[in-house]
Formats: sequence, C-alpha cells, structure tokens
Amino acid sequence: MPGKDDRRLRVGVLGCGPIAQAAHFESAAKGRNTELHAICDVADDLRARMAATWAPARAYADYAEMLADPALDAVIVATSDAFHVRAAAMALEAGKHVLCEKPLGVSVEEVESLRPLLARSGRMLQVGHMKRFDAGIEAAKAFVEAEMGQRLALKAWYCDSTHRYAMTDAVQPLIVRSARARRPAEDPKADLRRYYMLAHGSHLLDLARHLFGPIEAVDARLTERFGAYSWLIAVTFADGTLGQLDVTVAVRMDWHEGFQLYGEKGSVVARTFNPWFYRSSEVDIFREADASWHRPLGADGHFYRRQLEGLADTILHGAPLRGADLEDGIASVRAMVAVARSAATRREIALADATGPV
Repeated sequence: MPGKDDRRLRVGVLGCGPIAQAAHFESAAKGRNTELHAICDVADDLRARMAATWAPARAYADYAEMLADPALDAVIVATSDAFHVRAAAMALEAGKHVLCEKPLGVSVEEVESLRPLLARSGRMLQVGHMKRFDAGIEAAKAFVEAEMGQRLALKAWYCDSTHRYAMTDAVQPLIVRSARARRPAEDPKADLRRYYMLAHGSHLLDLARHLFGPIEAVDARLTERFGAYSWLIAVTFADGTLGQLDVTVAVRMDWHEGFQLYGEKGSVVARTFNPWFYRSSEVDIFREADASWHRPLGADGHFYRRQLEGLADTILHGAPLRGADLEDGIASVRAMVAVARSAATRREIALADATGPV
C-alpha cells in the first residue's frame, strides 16, 4: 500500500457488525489519508474483539461518548438500515462529518429530515454507494459526460447468485458475531421484497442515476417463483432517455451484474463483479469516430477504501465531493419507494409522488 499522507481524517466506525468487519475497518486503516481513530458498539464482546484486531485509539460502548471525542473528525455509520438516519443526525448535530452506509434510510420522510440538519451543521454527508468508486464505472461516467453525445438508452442488471456465499466466504474475513448486538425491533428479513430492494435495488437505482441522470418515473413488474424475486423496471429519465433495469435475487448461475449504454457517438458494455472480489468492472467503451474499443484496467478495485479516501480529500483539502451526497441518497430511497408502489399497483409511478416507507 502507498504511504500515509501527513494530514489524515480521524474516523470512527459506529457498529462492529459484518459490513464494518468486511469493509470499513480495513478502509480506514489502509486509507492513504485516513486513520481508524475509534470504534463503537454496544456489544462488549464484539467491540473488544474488534479493538484487539484493529487497534483503534479508542473504543466506545456509547455512541454519544464517541461523538463527544474532540479528536474525532468523521463517523462511518455501519449499523442496520433502520438506525442510519438517527445515527447520521446525531453525528451532524455533534459537528462530525458522515459516511453513511447505503441505503441512507428506509422511508422518504426520514431521509428528508436530514436536510435542515446537514445545512445547519456545515459538515459533509456522503452515502455509501461505493460502486461510484469503481474505476471502470468512473471511466464509463466520464465517457457519457464528455464524449457520448446525446444519450439513447440504458440497460442495467443486478442479479445476486445462489452461489454467492460459497464465493464470498472464501475471500471475506471470518465474520465475528455477538448475541449482544443491537438489532432493529422488526427483523429486516421478515419482508424479503423490502429487504432485497433495500440491499440490492438501491445499488442499481443509484448506478442508473449516476450514469444517466435523474429518474423521473418507473414502471415495475415483480415476479416471485421458487423463492426467487425478479423486478423488471422500465425507467424514464428526466431528459427523456429510457432505461430497463433488472433486479433478481437469486439467479441460478454466477453473480450477474452489468450495464449497456447506447449513445450518439458510442456505446459502453460493462460487466461488474461481486464487490467482495475487489475487482473493477470490465468496461468496454466503443468510440464511433474511429470504430475502436477501449478498456481501462482499473487496477485499484478497493471501492470501500477509495470512497473513504474521496470523502477525506473533500473534507481535508476542499476537493469536489465525488460520492453520493444527501440528495442522491434521498433520490435513491424515493426510487425504491416508487418501484415498490409500481410493482404493487401495476402502473407507472412518478418519483415526485413517491412517499412513505420502502
């Protein structure tokens, strides 16, 4: 790994569960401009185990105590979805910057409640849509903005696999769990339609917005068979461009994720890999001007570390925010609500009319 910058963002991680263990502790420890300053979890056994493994400067059982630490610059909210908004709000109120795991929240109204808090705080809030830091996707985005010309259509898919855990268990660290961990009042997996949309649909909808701009309306259909769920979503972007999205959990094959972009001066064909392989998307860009293909290597595939480094660059040096901001997080939740309503009513739903919980 490259050496550390002299000036570093001191990060605290709220929650010592699976996503923190698999991604955020390592990101803060490895980041060129970050340091893992603190961790926080109510489960004493889990917190002690993670403190022994990652050696933060401080370990807290109480979130308010961590937020009162004057040496702490920023918080990564790595808790269950139901706790995201309250944890982010507390951090902003305490004057800390925030990187909140996706989705930002579970209803339109609760995520919108962060607007006045963020404005008053003068701090930064980034939502953990880490695929924006995939170098292949960055190349596709740059081509769309600078060279593609008028856009025609987008196709994108995010299909989890029945074999994903056999694959990810081989590359992820051993996840430590605790019976004392804090859990939401309602089991998130009690409603699998909602759970899969929050876990997987949020990625795909944010990617579509990131590449082709604001989504105006969706028309979704949902099929449930043999324990699998498949959403096919027709999307209308604000500029009139059309899209077709596929969220399926789980396909009976390998992990299947990618996109195709068609435009006036070229096209993009991309294959995206399971994120825990830390492998950048294979993105082939076709330029009509010289009838040639181009594929960037994207050697650095640690999207979680790169998103934290990007936020640190913004906070420490005033660099433009490259990740998803509050409005992106709100739009993603609105889109998920619209998809759920559309699938239930079998009619097109405008995002402007999407309110309530996912």
